[in-house]
Amino acid sequence: MKLAKYIDHTILNADATQTDVDKVINEAIEYDFASVCINPYWVKHTAEALKASDVNTCTVIGFPLGATSTQSKVLEAKQAIVDGADELDMVINIGELKEHHDDAVLADIKAVAEAVHAEGKLLKVIIETSLLNEEEKVRACQLSEKAGSDYVKTSTGFSTAGAKVEDVKLMRETVGDRLGVKASGGVHSKAEAEAMIAAGASRIGASASVKIVTED
Repeated sequence: MKLAKYIDHTILNADATQTDVDKVINEAIEYDFASVCINPYWVKHTAEALKASDVNTCTVIGFPLGATSTQSKVLEAKQAIVDGADELDMVINIGELKEHHDDAVLADIKAVAEAVHAEGKLLKVIIETSLLNEEEKVRACQLSEKAGSDYVKTSTGFSTAGAKVEDVKLMRETVGDRLGVKASGGVHSKAEAEAMIAAGASRIGASASVKIVTED
């Protein structure tokens, strides 16, 4: 698979304007990235703009903290799908994971997974690796798989650190070939993207996507 098709071309900053979003959409079409990942407000606009391409519309749920109610995550996911989202990246309840309230974490993911899969869409679960120890990372992946996620994802890109090769490797070892693994946050070069893929990433979240695919 060509490198571009590993990449979710991402613009999630709070001050992104329509002009900024349109630039990302046009780049995604030109370079044939896997998806454009935007905040929920921009889903309808993005899905409409990508309609004639094979680039998916990806959005984020419970972003960036994961500490919203399950009901609001489900409603947000359902609305995003109505607006045209193909892929949804949700943030787990990190505090509940750290407190070992695994039933709460599982129920949270499962409710969103069911809403997403009822419409035939794809769910990625952001575990925010920079806030977790190794045991928590493994448990987060196991709970995501048990709850019905399609992917586990390293990071929001808005916490203390982004994707690390060792985390991608650990996540891939935990989920085997049963789930996808998305490395997101801090991937700025072709070499870094290729290192993530070599470690087991099947998707990359990046805002430096054009630089990644045009570097020699």
